Amino acid sequence: MDAKAALQSTMGLGLMVLQKYFDDFTDAELLERPGPGCNHLAWQLGHLIGSEVHLLQSVCPNANVPLPDGFAARHSKETSGDDDPRHFETKQTYLDLLEKVRAATSAALAALPDADLDQPAPERMRSICPTVGDMFVLIGTHPMMHAGQFVSVRRRLGKPVVI
Repeated sequence: MDAKAALQSTMGLGLMVLQKYFDDFTDAELLERPGPGCNHLAWQLGHLIGSEVHLLQSVCPNANVPLPDGFAARHSKETSGDDDPRHFETKQTYLDLLEKVRAATSAALAALPDADLDQPAPERMRSICPTVGDMFVLIGTHPMMHAGQFVSVRRRLGKPVVI
C-alpha cells in the first residue's frame, strides 16, 4: 500500500465510523448534546463538513466544494449554542454533504502528485500538520475526534452498540 492508498483508507475508515454512529438517528436526535457545554451533533456534523472543505482548500486551492449558502456561518463557534432546528440541516442533507465533500477530497488527493505530500502545510497548521500529507491525515482522522460524542448520545438514548 502506498501513501495515497493509506490516506484514502484512513479517510474511509473515519467517515464510516462516524456514519455508523449516527445512521439510526432522527433529525431531532441530531440536536442532542453529549453533555453540558458540548456542541450538539448536528453542529458537529456541520463543523466536520466545513472543516474538511477549509482544510482541503488550504492544500488544494483549486478544489471547489460549494456548500449551501450560510452553511459555514450556521456551524461556526458563534452558533455552537444554537438549538433552533430551523438553523440546521436534516440528517439526509448532512449525509449528502459528507459524501460530496469526501468525494472531492478523495479526487484531490488522487490528482495530487506524490511528491506534494511532502510539501510544507500552510503556515498556520504546521505546528500540528507539518506537511500536506499530514493535512490529509488530519482530514481522515477528524471524524474520529468527534466520534465519542456521538457514542455518548447513543448510549443515553438507549441505541444499540454498532461497532
